[in-house]
Order: sequence, then C-alpha cells, then structure tokens
Amino acid sequence: MRLKNAITDIPGILVGHAQDESALTGCTVILCEKGAVGGVDQRGGAPGTREVDALHPMHLVNKVHGVVLAGGSAFGLEAATGVMRYLEERDVGFDTRIAKVPIVPAAILFDLGIGKSDIRPDAAMGYLACKNASSEPPAEGNVGAGTGATVGKILGVGQCMKSGVGTASIEIGAGVIVAAIAAVNAFGDIIDPSSGKIIAGARSKDVGPVHIGALGYFSDTMQVMQTLIGRTALGFGSRGNTVIGVVATNAKLNKEEINKVAQMAHDGLARTIRPAHTMLDGDTIFALATGDHAADVNIVGAFAAEVFSQAILRAVRAAKSVSGIPAVSE
Repeated sequence: MRLKNAITDIPGILVGHAQDESALTGCTVILCEKGAVGGVDQRGGAPGTREVDALHPMHLVNKVHGVVLAGGSAFGLEAATGVMRYLEERDVGFDTRIAKVPIVPAAILFDLGIGKSDIRPDAAMGYLACKNASSEPPAEGNVGAGTGATVGKILGVGQCMKSGVGTASIEIGAGVIVAAIAAVNAFGDIIDPSSGKIIAGARSKDVGPVHIGALGYFSDTMQVMQTLIGRTALGFGSRGNTVIGVVATNAKLNKEEINKVAQMAHDGLARTIRPAHTMLDGDTIFALATGDHAADVNIVGAFAAEVFSQAILRAVRAAKSVSGIPAVSE
C-alpha cells in the first residue's frame, strides 16, 4: 500500500472539515464507523473535553465511532452532537438494546481571540464535517479545527503566528501503519526537532534573546518566560491555547495498550513545542486502533510520537496568514 502521508491511510478512517472562514473557527471530524478501540491522554492544565472518561481502562465502552476536534473553546463541544446525529442516522453506535449510542469523544481549542468570538462550531457544523468526510488525504492548514489556530502567544496575539491542522503517517513494517492528525494552537514556539530551531512562534520586538527563523527574528518563549515581561504575561494568563489531535493505527491493541500509545504520542508534542503541557494549554491526544495487524505496543507508541511531531510541523507549514497574523509559508 502506497501511503499518502495522512491519517486516512488507516483503512476505515475518514476525515472531514467544516469551518466559518469569516469567524475564523471550525471543526474536524475523524470517523471510524466500524468502531476502533479508543484511548486518550490529556496533559495540559486547561482542557476542554467531552466523553473522555469512557476511554480509560476499567470502563464499559471499548470502541469509539468518531472523534471531534473543534475550535470555539468549550462552546465548540456542541459539534459532537451533530456527529452523533449523523452516526445515529447510519445506525452506528454502542448497542444498548434500546438504541445505538454513538461514542464520540471531543476536545476543543481556544480560538475566540481572532475572528468572531460569538460564532463557534455547533451541531450543524459537526454534521457538515461528517458529510464532508472522506478517505482522501484531508486538507491541511487553515481548515477545520485549525481555522483559527495560532502559536507563540507569550507576547500577545499581536506577535503570534498562524498555525492550523496537519496530518502524517508512516508504515512501521508488516503492514502496520501509524498516523496522526493535529490541530496546533500552542502557547509555546514550534521547534523543528531535526535542527532544534524555532520555525514559528512569538515574534520579537526586542524582547529577550532571539533566534533567526524563516521570518527574521523570533523571541524564544522559554527565555522570555524568565524576564519580567514574560512573568507578567504568565500572570495575566494567555488563555487562547491548546494542541489537540488523534493518533491512529491499524494494529490490534487492547484498551490499556491504546491508552499507552496516546500517552507516548505526547513525547512527539513535547519534542516539537516548547514549552509544552503548560497550565495555559489543554493538550489532549486521542488514540484509535482498528485492529487489523498484530504489533508490539512499544513500537506503535514510539512511532506515534514521531508521526504526531510530523503532523504538528505540517500544520504550521501549511498555514496561511489571516487578520494580520503571519504564517511561515508566506
């Protein structure tokens, strides 16, 4: 099988976006109508999630039927209602013998600071994203949950950069594929692990040490955090953050193992975003296993971190500038 470097390289996984480009918000839906063993690992201090407890071990539900990534802060969780309606219409869900209940966990990012804060992803947008879902490689950049995503916000929105959605995949042998999709709305800077250099983040206005990047000079968020300006910014709190995403594999893993994969995938986030998992981020990664191939969970988890890192880099590089917020591609 020739891979297209997308999460849809996993058979049975569909992805759909929907967005409001004037409001600069949207949602991304990852569908697995036949069901996939699901897990989650949440590490940031400011999460916004729905139905994640069911994914932990020692809980009844074993499989999920879709995952929603959305903008709109907590308001955006409503998009999952539209996804549930779409799946119910297709007779997809956990069979309670009374009704089939679609299991659709969701996570949101905060994008209310740009665009229109009173327009957020809702049930209608979630339903539309399902109608748009396809096995083709999904669009990247300013689409879906990445429509209003930005990075590098310690010095405020005026010095941040545009980000978006990215996806990637890799075959790790014996037909096993590991893939990811990420909506990148980080407080910190984006680092290329191959060089250690900042490629997107807080842009400098003669504040703190700087690195030369694609657009000129970047403030180093880690260094700025140690200055009076940085400590003041942290005190006021930059609330508009969070990286959310999904890693998926066609490996056959149980619930404990897929939760371990979600946990290990955060290593890729930490390699690529500095700082990561702050109290100002709600970093949440879901994991899905469709169960077609035997595989060692350690190998799957190790490459989940790698592919999530690649998805983050692609999200930043595919983004386009909006509302005066520049993007590295331009």
